[in-house]
Amino acid sequence: MEICKFCTPLVVLLIIAEMVACKHHNIPTTLDGPFKPKTRAFDPSLRRGSDDLPMDDPRLKKNVTSNFPEQIALAISSPTAMWVSWITGDAQIGVNVTPVDPSSVASEVWYGKKSGKYSMKRIGISTIYNQNYPFQGLLNYTSGIIHHVRIDDLEPGTKYYYKCGDSFLKAMSEEHVFETLLVPGPNNYPRRIAVIGDLGLTLNSTTTIDHVIQNDPSMILFVGDLSYANQYLTTGGKGAPCFSCAFPDAPIRETYQPRWDGWGRFMEPLTSRVPMMVIEGNHEIEPQAEGRTFQSYLTRFAVPSSESGSNSNFFYSFDAGGIHFIMLGAYVDYNTTGAQFSWLKKDLKQFNRCVTPWLVAVWHPPWYNSYSSHYQEFECMRLEMEAILYEYKVDIVFSGHVHAYERMNRVYNYTLDPCGPVYITVGDGGNIEKVDVEHADDPGNCPSPGDNKPEFGGVCHMNFSSGPAEGKFCWDRQPDWSAYRESSFGHGSLEVMNSTFALWTWHRNQDVYKEDSHGDQIYIVRQPHICLKTPQAIDAAPELGAP
Repeated sequence: MEICKFCTPLVVLLIIAEMVACKHHNIPTTLDGPFKPKTRAFDPSLRRGSDDLPMDDPRLKKNVTSNFPEQIALAISSPTAMWVSWITGDAQIGVNVTPVDPSSVASEVWYGKKSGKYSMKRIGISTIYNQNYPFQGLLNYTSGIIHHVRIDDLEPGTKYYYKCGDSFLKAMSEEHVFETLLVPGPNNYPRRIAVIGDLGLTLNSTTTIDHVIQNDPSMILFVGDLSYANQYLTTGGKGAPCFSCAFPDAPIRETYQPRWDGWGRFMEPLTSRVPMMVIEGNHEIEPQAEGRTFQSYLTRFAVPSSESGSNSNFFYSFDAGGIHFIMLGAYVDYNTTGAQFSWLKKDLKQFNRCVTPWLVAVWHPPWYNSYSSHYQEFECMRLEMEAILYEYKVDIVFSGHVHAYERMNRVYNYTLDPCGPVYITVGDGGNIEKVDVEHADDPGNCPSPGDNKPEFGGVCHMNFSSGPAEGKFCWDRQPDWSAYRESSFGHGSLEVMNSTFALWTWHRNQDVYKEDSHGDQIYIVRQPHICLKTPQAIDAAPELGAP
């Protein structure tokens, strides 16, 4: 990592000036912390969840004929390039399905700076995937044709108009429009980044996305668990928090793939004009015959894996203006001896704080979590990776998985630390499994060490070795590192102001119709003059104390 030669007095003056402005607007900053832990109790007037949308809901139904594009989505490739993805043709589901030839429909994108005038054209790739179950009573699936085209030579901060499809078949989409982000630089930032997790396809999900659209983001960060296709058919659209408990005789966890097609249509009004960057969650695993996993996630979404040198859709990085994002995979090897960790070290060493002052990390399951659900579930990943992220001074970490909201005080190795990241859990998008309301520190709600086993990796549950909870598996009050938590569906938005200040806002779904209302809001403040030091080469994460 290249560190800028910061002018310490100038940085301090900038922080003081911004703090005065924040106080004027009555918005706290992380410099006011660490904060006394606060819990906002679940509102009993609200339902904990809602049913899945039916497949014949207008937002999920197919509205184009066979070879015309649908489920159109954008993703960032580089500061001057964008991925455009879409699907053509009809998916099939049944005992016997016949895959279509993906080369039978071309992959073209026509684009330009003026509506109706497309000065550039790019050709991409097309593919399909299958989801097969060799068990009686379970249906197989083969997708429509999935197209990915990388369009380049884009100018930063510029509006582009585009169509996608097959011009020979006269099957081009309607015109869509998007605006590129600004070039990476310490003074250039996306206007607003929406952060969504664990969305699904319920009535709550529709409120979340309506709220996101109303907030008009310039980019979407999706922290995993997208469609919940693996929790629709066998649960009857009603949900089952513990699948193995509800279906002990199921030979395999079936996933109803048409939900992915419905989800792509549901998201298209947003994703066809705003780039969405995704990372996998446990609901994307979707095991099938012959041990195959993640087929829908790997095939449907284009991410800048080769562009960032990872060559894996499970982990990658990209820049959005002056922010460097690292997207990490919790359901593939995260050990210090593995390919992901090796790539992470290389990526962190190469990124330049002079160009991208902010460093944000994203993965699905949270390391810091005071809810009973998924409590200490990914301690093994934390023990492997936390040290290197702290060494390179990651500023913010976004996760999901727990279906509630929680923001931490700056923390490292379960100890309050002014240079640790701000960890934020936003697994509250609205999915079928309902909102989590129980806290591990509530009487009688502390999970046993045998609970919350991860779907990938080992189990590293341990009692705390120091502090108020020393010798215990759970605190008997809200932990010091948990600043604010609330059980409600919603989403977050990140607005980076400059190289040291960013406004984080968590929007509750029940506030969607209230002007300037929010559930949690704080300015996250970087202190490069205090926290940034030249990282030493890290060959392996040092051994950490027990939590």
